[in-house]
Amino acid sequence: MPELPEVEVTRLSFAGRIAGARIEAVSMGKPLRWPLGCSPQQLVGLQVLAVRRRGKYLLVDLSDGLLLIHLGMSGSVSFGSGLSSPGRHDHFDMVTSLGTLRLNDPRRFGAVVYAGDERDAVAHKLLGRLGVEPLSDAFDAALFHQALKLRQTPIKQVLLGGEAVVGVGNIYASEALFLAGIRPTTKASRISKPRAALLHRAIRQVLTQAVTKGGSTLRDFSNAQGEAGHFQLDAMVYDRAGMPCKVCGRPIKSIRQGQRSTFYCASCQKP
Repeated sequence: MPELPEVEVTRLSFAGRIAGARIEAVSMGKPLRWPLGCSPQQLVGLQVLAVRRRGKYLLVDLSDGLLLIHLGMSGSVSFGSGLSSPGRHDHFDMVTSLGTLRLNDPRRFGAVVYAGDERDAVAHKLLGRLGVEPLSDAFDAALFHQALKLRQTPIKQVLLGGEAVVGVGNIYASEALFLAGIRPTTKASRISKPRAALLHRAIRQVLTQAVTKGGSTLRDFSNAQGEAGHFQLDAMVYDRAGMPCKVCGRPIKSIRQGQRSTFYCASCQKP
């Protein structure tokens, strides 16, 4: 699944190129996870002002309203002037004066949703419960520790939940917990203030590194220019079950938490 770094890398790869474009046509393929929320014709003539990100959502600001784009489990966005005709997995094409924005999603868990603004009921339903952005100044170590003290579930699950901090998906939660030396099964409420500060710093470090590396391409992720990510080549624990830890040499372990695979080093990460 594309996580925060992949979504941010996608945004960076086309935001500057589409800004100022005027929408000339919109076409829809097979239904996605949620309906568009307006007639495609309603978007024609609007101008693209900017592209932002909130958690794992791309927010395309328009001269009247905004589009919320979610990549789902396997979606990707492309943007350019020479795209081929839509294929069977292309579900949203927005033709603009500067190129075509396309959402491709083989599994159709992604979505493109129109909202009047971020206060709109539809937007609030999707964005309203999201936690603080981990790469923003608002991500404060002390407040993060306070949020953890309120939660009795394992820290890995808290990170994936998106309420204490948004966008730390499965890959990066495993990596940040390794960097902080915290066992993923440790209850969030048991993490001390110094260890929470280590995790706070590790989250920012891992996500920043992932964005710099273009995200992670485990199967088919690519940015809006078709470029793959390379963070997975630097992973310390993720998808390395049975392989030696790069720090201590002991085998990396794998367990299931909430239907997701978790990877950790039992020697380097303490309960």
